[in-house]
Amino acid sequence: MESTALNGRMARWQILLSEFDIVYVSQKAIKGSAVEDFLASRALEDYEPLNFDFPNEELMCIAATEDSPWKLNFDGASNAVGNGIEAVLVSPNGDHYPFTCKLDFDCTNNMAEYEACIMGLQAAIERGIKTLEVYGDSALVIYQLRGEWETRDPKLINY
Repeated sequence: MESTALNGRMARWQILLSEFDIVYVSQKAIKGSAVEDFLASRALEDYEPLNFDFPNEELMCIAATEDSPWKLNFDGASNAVGNGIEAVLVSPNGDHYPFTCKLDFDCTNNMAEYEACIMGLQAAIERGIKTLEVYGDSALVIYQLRGEWETRDPKLINY
């Protein structure tokens, strides 16, 4: 959560795994020859090289239109270490814009999920995004956004 310049795939994994207390330890380097020996020992007998012929040579470019939706992935977590939220805006052409924040108040996991969703929606509004697909792992937040569920928890009514 410390780096704001994350690759898209790493940002997505970080959001998915942020609710767990996981500590990352880098692995020591592996000699290239060891990897080569390992792969060579497991070579396939019926190997066929890939065909890289492009079938439509007249096609010059595939471009996203203005109407393509942006995507928002959000997640929040509350654990013994603290409370944090993350959101990633993904543009129609695949650019990723991550946002993270550490909450300075005690909250439940559901409250953290709402805060993460709100942060992502605010970022989308500030950028003038017109079409947005929202993804999250909290059934409560998603079904409430869709208007299918209501909450009776006094802590969540404001959300």
